[in-house]
Amino acid sequence: MTSPSHTVNFSAPRGFITAFKSDCKETFFPDDPFHKSKDKPLLKLKKKIQYFVPLFEWLPKYNLHLLRYDLLAGITITSLAIPQGISYAKLGDIPPINGLYSSFIPPFVYAIFGSSKHLAVGTVAACSLLISDTIGAKVSPKDDPTLYLHLVFTATFFTGIFQTALGFLRLGILVDFLSHSTITGFMGGTAIIICLQQLKGIFGLKHFTTHTDVVSVLRAVFSHRYEWRWQSAVVGVVFLAFLQFTRFLRQKKPKLFWVSAMAPMVVVVVGCLFVFFAHADKYGIQIVGDLKKGLNPPSIQYLNFDRRYLPVTVQAGLVTGLVALAEGIAIGRSFAILKNEQTDGNKEMIAFGFMNVIGSFTSCYLTTGPFSKTAVNFNAGCRTAMSNIVMGFCMMLTLLFLAPLFSYTPLVALSSIIMSAMLGLINYEEMLHLFKVDKFDFVICMAAFLGVSFISMDVGLILSVGLALLRALLYVARPAACKLGKIPNSTLYRDTEQYPGSTPMQGILVLQLGSPIYFANSTYIRERILRYIQKEQGISDSKSDVIEHLLLDLSGVSSIDMTGIETFVELRRILDAKGIKLAIVNPRIEVLEKMTLAKFTDAIGKESFYLSIEDAIQSARFSLDNKATEESSNDQNVA
Repeated sequence: MTSPSHTVNFSAPRGFITAFKSDCKETFFPDDPFHKSKDKPLLKLKKKIQYFVPLFEWLPKYNLHLLRYDLLAGITITSLAIPQGISYAKLGDIPPINGLYSSFIPPFVYAIFGSSKHLAVGTVAACSLLISDTIGAKVSPKDDPTLYLHLVFTATFFTGIFQTALGFLRLGILVDFLSHSTITGFMGGTAIIICLQQLKGIFGLKHFTTHTDVVSVLRAVFSHRYEWRWQSAVVGVVFLAFLQFTRFLRQKKPKLFWVSAMAPMVVVVVGCLFVFFAHADKYGIQIVGDLKKGLNPPSIQYLNFDRRYLPVTVQAGLVTGLVALAEGIAIGRSFAILKNEQTDGNKEMIAFGFMNVIGSFTSCYLTTGPFSKTAVNFNAGCRTAMSNIVMGFCMMLTLLFLAPLFSYTPLVALSSIIMSAMLGLINYEEMLHLFKVDKFDFVICMAAFLGVSFISMDVGLILSVGLALLRALLYVARPAACKLGKIPNSTLYRDTEQYPGSTPMQGILVLQLGSPIYFANSTYIRERILRYIQKEQGISDSKSDVIEHLLLDLSGVSSIDMTGIETFVELRRILDAKGIKLAIVNPRIEVLEKMTLAKFTDAIGKESFYLSIEDAIQSARFSLDNKATEESSNDQNVA
């Protein structure tokens, strides 16, 4: 047999430091942002500045043509930011003025450090409710509103530190544990309980539960029927119907997106005028109350690190921070894809982190990239992050001159705005799609949806993430392996189950492994290989069907540990007892280095390693032919 022209490269294993640096680079810097400027120090410095401060990348190229689009988009999202800021602050039991503050400073910070051209910054309903649910369990916002607000600032500070640390440490992989199914279920469950909680504002209730589950909320609504105000309910239904009509209009005619975007501001303005001229507050319609003029006062002195409250502020900061990251990054990526652009998840983490750290110093609470505001920003034709700067300036003018006018805003109008926004987050079609495509993904989604709806938000999130991790562990602990056969009239070898027309090789069994081999799955892999051999030899009692060569294709195995290598040693011992020769095909560098250092390559011989399946099969056939010739010769001699 002629030896193949290409063989496996058995070069000396890399040193620990070299391998470690390579692994760290692949884990934390897979995008390798500075590879084009390695030999140019000044260019590399410029690229680093632009990388960490994206403002310096797009601002030098900015012009009046782009400003026209960003100016319109910034004014449009401001009209949505004002009612949302007030609404979501009330949802989190936070003074409404702090909701407006949160749309002033953070947009400027994001415009400097954010990588998305389309993301619009603001508060979100889910995190507002999470803050209320977590911190409200420790300190009542009604009994001690000052301490409650200070703890909210502290939780926002921890959120910012957490997000910034994840960004600098390049740990965006943690956000990936919140799968698409988890986010879909969490948002749907959150939308349900937020909608039900708005019945308090719709009916004009004064007493309500602090719990967020569906049962407690419904019990609170119906146990206080004597507080219901039909006037408030009528106004709420009218406002909600108007908002839903504008959403329907936007879906039918996307060019009229601005109608839906302006609708919340219209509701607020009409509500203020209605309350002012009709004195509706005297008929059971509650209003926001006093809103003072002025820009954000400093709040760094109010951060509370008292040991009694530290656990709850850290918990609120970490949970809301993770949810805010997942939502903001996912939304930014979704809209970037529509323009064939990319966003950097780690840059976004740093931007969100700086937003929240600086926000906690300036009377803001948690901000991220909400879907509704980002969608409006995108549809309004924004070109760069300048739209956030425009929104920041518009909010500054509002805080300086217009804030007191919104003190007449009826709470029922805010409840209608929140309900309308939340109804769009219950993605029934996506849940049905998950059920059709992947039942386990559907279970993960339902765990979040039902857990959030009937238990609590953090429990629902933990249940869903736990199931997702369990699934990932099952994938790793029970990796896929398949038997390969040759596609007729080709040199291709493919899974015989997927390609029934592929033909197996007589006396040769080719198996492909497709996952890392380590302590958690090594026993399963050994037993699975032996089952394949047993199955093949059990098909027929004919001696010609006995397996004499086992070829393991390791091209899909990215790593192996000592337990995995010991498993191969034990497998070889078993195969030797059965008279089966083991050969390894195309091991990757990490796997081959470990095998070399463990002396496994010496144990089975370097001649048992092949670059391709075709080379390994040719060698095995040559060995089988020689054996057949020797047996035939021996038979003739005996005769």
